Amino acid sequence: MPELVFFSGTMDCGKSTLAIQLGHNRSARGLQGVVFTRDDRAGEGKLSSRLGLVTEAVEVTDGMDLYAHLVAELSGGGRADYVIVDEAQFLAPEQVDQLARIVDDLGMDVLAFGITTDFRTKLFPGSQRLIELADRVETLQVEAMCWCGARATHNARTVGGEMVVEGAQVVVGDVNRPAEEIGYEVLCRHHRRRMTSATAHAGALSPDVLPVTPV
Repeated sequence: MPELVFFSGTMDCGKSTLAIQLGHNRSARGLQGVVFTRDDRAGEGKLSSRLGLVTEAVEVTDGMDLYAHLVAELSGGGRADYVIVDEAQFLAPEQVDQLARIVDDLGMDVLAFGITTDFRTKLFPGSQRLIELADRVETLQVEAMCWCGARATHNARTVGGEMVVEGAQVVVGDVNRPAEEIGYEVLCRHHRRRMTSATAHAGALSPDVLPVTPV
């Protein structure tokens, strides 16, 4: 039976790398797929990973009907055996419904990849709808790490290295540049304390911090 599968995790846990790998595995078996993405770090119409892998993709826009797009491709003589969607958290709920229709009406597997919650620990609407509709939700096993070395569980937005908890839900940035004007960083429970790598480093160097002598 075809499935709608949601692969989720924090930023920097290898979602895009896995999306590219699964597409490669299927193409090596003679299958052809359609790849959708939105707001990728590499620019419009690209699916890229932080390891440097890049592949072409269809850029999803506001109001785009993914089901109708795929039907038009097939009606025009194109072929599609499966669908991959990266940055699926940015989809509108109705676009996730369209993915489910692709599974049900066209009999294709749809593999969606995205983060679950935003920098405020709130569910993205697209991710919420995927959790509601997916046949399976898979948590990626490649663990992103907080600056302290613990497993990262939360996504933080930073401005000049300082964590912020207000603002638009979607702002383009990258975990590779968290200290720039707008960046992102993955954190463990340090998210609750708003302690980023920059603020932790500044605190460690501050003359106001007294050294602790082990007992």
